[in-house]
Amino acid sequence: MIEIKHLSKVFETDIGSLEVLQNINLHIRKGEIFGIIGLSGAGKSTLVRCINYLEKPTEGTVLFEGMDMGALSTKELLKARQSMGMVFQSFNLLSQRNVLKNVCYPLEVAGVSKAEAIERAEAMLDLVGLADKTKAWPAQLSGGQKQRVAIARALATNPKVLLCDEVTSALDPNTTRS
Repeated sequence: MIEIKHLSKVFETDIGSLEVLQNINLHIRKGEIFGIIGLSGAGKSTLVRCINYLEKPTEGTVLFEGMDMGALSTKELLKARQSMGMVFQSFNLLSQRNVLKNVCYPLEVAGVSKAEAIERAEAMLDLVGLADKTKAWPAQLSGGQKQRVAIARALATNPKVLLCDEVTSALDPNTTRS
């Protein structure tokens, strides 16, 4: 499903090169769950962003379902990303859209009909315990609620892969367990 070969990432800064990832090799098969653990600043978020090519690796290869993510055209890359749900550490909710419309957004991008998108988004919001917040705006939500909206949005497209960057960091212990 996902294979990472000799992946490295270097950021160029004002004070020189900063090597964040060095020669990462990983094979994740369908149905497997992987957690990446490390200190703050160790490169966990960068690795997740390299997997879906939101961040381009300096060296190495990322294969998703046998496709070399680095060899894909922009259009092909966008299509491949539709099979990957992503929950960002900072939520990345759209402030000009209410909760329901935030969850509908990836479905709209994928060309799903409005009625089907709303139905799917409502089901995902129910799943994360926010069925009563569809008309709320991101600014009206707690950190934990924003995180659950981000989870609902990532699950809305029924992705083959779910990439999560500190997915439970804003959740209370009871919500995390559920």
